[in-house]
Amino acid sequence: MSFAEIVTKVDGWVWGPVLLVLLAGTGVYLSVRMGFPQFRKFGYAMKNTIGKMFSKQQAGEGEVTPFQAVTTALAATVGTGNIAGVTGAIVAGGPGAVFWMWLCALFGMCTKYSEVLLAVKYRERNDKGDWVGGPMYYIKNGLGKGWSWLGVLFCLFGALAAFGIGNMTQVNSIASALNGAIGAFGGNADKTVALFGQAVPLTSLIFGVVVAVIVGLVLFGGIKRIGSVTEKLVPVMAVIYIVFSLVVIFANVKFIPQTFGMIFKGAFTPDAALGGAFGIMIMTTIQKGVGRGVFSNEAGMGSAPMAHAATSESEPVKQGLYGIFEVFMDTIVICTMTSLVLLTAYCRLGDGLGIEWGGNGDAQLIQAAMGSVVGGRLGALVVAVGLSLFALSTIISWSLYGSRCFEYLCGKKLGTKLSVIYKIIFLVLLPVGATLKIGVVWDLADALNGMMAFPNLVALLALSGVIIKTTKDYFSDKSKL
Repeated sequence: MSFAEIVTKVDGWVWGPVLLVLLAGTGVYLSVRMGFPQFRKFGYAMKNTIGKMFSKQQAGEGEVTPFQAVTTALAATVGTGNIAGVTGAIVAGGPGAVFWMWLCALFGMCTKYSEVLLAVKYRERNDKGDWVGGPMYYIKNGLGKGWSWLGVLFCLFGALAAFGIGNMTQVNSIASALNGAIGAFGGNADKTVALFGQAVPLTSLIFGVVVAVIVGLVLFGGIKRIGSVTEKLVPVMAVIYIVFSLVVIFANVKFIPQTFGMIFKGAFTPDAALGGAFGIMIMTTIQKGVGRGVFSNEAGMGSAPMAHAATSESEPVKQGLYGIFEVFMDTIVICTMTSLVLLTAYCRLGDGLGIEWGGNGDAQLIQAAMGSVVGGRLGALVVAVGLSLFALSTIISWSLYGSRCFEYLCGKKLGTKLSVIYKIIFLVLLPVGATLKIGVVWDLADALNGMMAFPNLVALLALSGVIIKTTKDYFSDKSKL
């Protein structure tokens, strides 16, 4: 058995029923124990998150504003998975995958809220004076030193996963999307150049180097510069993608009832929703929907708490509310935009859109769906820009996550000094990732990303009493509301 086959099998096992049930089950368990705060307090959460985005927020040394913390986390979660990943899930699992993606997000709001709450509650200052936190810290400071090995496992998986899921795969998507746009406008993206005895695409290499320079300038500026960049980048990229998605959706508005009918029918009878026998099984639909939902919003993965821990907000519950907003924005808004663009276009064009149900789908289908309304060139450009901005933001945030994990593994005294080595390796891999065919890297990164969830979910369940008490104490104190 080849290395690629082994990696594929491991990835399939990691993201199999055990992890998906554990992820979904943790969200359900925490929601029930806390009385579904993501629903009861949704208005309060939106008022105190999105409602305060444009108010002046201050942050001291080694910290970022609450809004910068959430945009840094959103920068990592809103990635290529929101376009290519959602498309792939719908094609493989049928329209019903969208229903299970939504359901996963509704419970994932509570999971993300809990992660962020614990990250702020158990954070500490590093050697540079920056606030650091996340699963490794709430494991160490919440569960005690006897559980430190669990935090080490999380950081080991996280530091390695960042090279794949937050680096090579993302920059490769940028190169592919931009090369596709060049081709749509009649340009030539096939020219190669010799590098280390290998012929590599010239445009891909250039894109990789440019991305490395941009990320390097941000990364070596520290947490405050990362927060400053993401607070500007995330809203812009979200607005661009949402606006063009709405243009397509409104152009196909008469097909929206049919689209929702396909989604709800397909959630339980996939083939019936498509009007024929495509061989899509209900378990495939559930697995693709839940898996894509979790992979997109990262609820339960333990990554986003590392960004939220740097907030200037001292009240864990108030920052936790941003976790609810984060999942809502990522999955309920942006992933839904992708779903409706694809499915309304399918309702109008049918097989002319080129979907092979039960097979593989990628960003080219969204390009075709958008292009059917705004024109092929503009559709290709919008998707290329959207994918590139989503992927760039993911790279910036995951460079922080990976270095934080590496820093923890090296210890408090040496961590901040040795993390420079990690950052340099991270940047060097960007041009490499842009020029390679990295199918096996996707699977390996996917598996490591999933492995991060196990230590984090154990900690969430073990500290559920702390989460519940902290939440109850906050909302019972009327002076804080």
